Amino acid sequence: MSETLIPVFDGHNDTLLRLVMAEMKGEPISFFDGHDSLHIDLPKAHQGALAGGLFAMFVPPKQEPGQELKFEDMQRPIDQEHALDFTMAMAACAYRLERESKGAVTICRSTSDIKAAMEKGSIALMLHIEGAEAIDKDFNALEVLYGAGLRSIGPVWSRDNIFAHGVPFDFPGTPDHGPGLTDLGKEFVKHCNDMGIVIDMSHLNEAGFWDIQKLSKHPLVATHSNVHVLSQTPRNLTDKQLDAIAESKGVVGLNYAVGFLREDGEKYNADTTLETMLIHFDYLLDKLGEEGVALGSDFDGATVPQTIGSAAGNPLLLKAMAEHGYGQELIEKIAYKNWLSLLERTGI
Repeated sequence: MSETLIPVFDGHNDTLLRLVMAEMKGEPISFFDGHDSLHIDLPKAHQGALAGGLFAMFVPPKQEPGQELKFEDMQRPIDQEHALDFTMAMAACAYRLERESKGAVTICRSTSDIKAAMEKGSIALMLHIEGAEAIDKDFNALEVLYGAGLRSIGPVWSRDNIFAHGVPFDFPGTPDHGPGLTDLGKEFVKHCNDMGIVIDMSHLNEAGFWDIQKLSKHPLVATHSNVHVLSQTPRNLTDKQLDAIAESKGVVGLNYAVGFLREDGEKYNADTTLETMLIHFDYLLDKLGEEGVALGSDFDGATVPQTIGSAAGNPLLLKAMAEHGYGQELIEKIAYKNWLSLLERTGI
């Protein structure tokens, strides 16, 4: 590897949610000045050569003033009105970041926008929805959010909605949990295909996965998922699913969340080695090839290995790849080129 840091395009983070939740609690934190509680902020992005990513908009359940949400609360179904309101708050947060950044953040609607932002050293922020509760049955909200820059969407988080069924976080467990897409879910796939929106199958159950595999004309994508045979959480992908993604020339972004990396499934044990991540990388590369593996950190949404710690630690992961025997060309593909290629092949 050269001394110049390789740029990283991250397939998944929850930074917008963290910023909006802090604002709602009356305890705002600064993306620009940096904050200890954030995995991604401007100083850490610069330190770790984070060039951009798919910035997720995930909607938690309604909270009463002073109420602390427990993890089990997060899996309750939520209504479309609340979901759309909260999604708009996160989209507005992204637009404020762009406006206030003085060129340091750029909202991108196309792969060419991303490349232009990277060229000028601006963080390329592409909007993603994690769980499609904000989308109504007539898809009007999808049209409007697309106009605002939405280019990637996961039909579900790990809770059911009008389109599909999510997987629980049980460990050990299987993604074979519940029925396939609803009729509206099948329409959802067509709309996303026609509009050029990535359909993210992280959090989707196995029956829904196979429905999308049959219906979608685009490469299959899991923005932040790992290998089920190595860590048996329902959130990870089986060999059969990986084979289908490979056949479609799709992409999997390796998730840094320790609970999806570790053989024991411990969700909060940050004492998780980079070697554990490399075992998943090796497996994914064997299944998907050099063009099918990318990064999907889950920064600001999960416990990550303490060696990485934040976006500032990405170069340590890339260094570990080099020491493991990956060449610079492969590392560049995993770090950013494979996501840009996938977006182009999806018509973005």
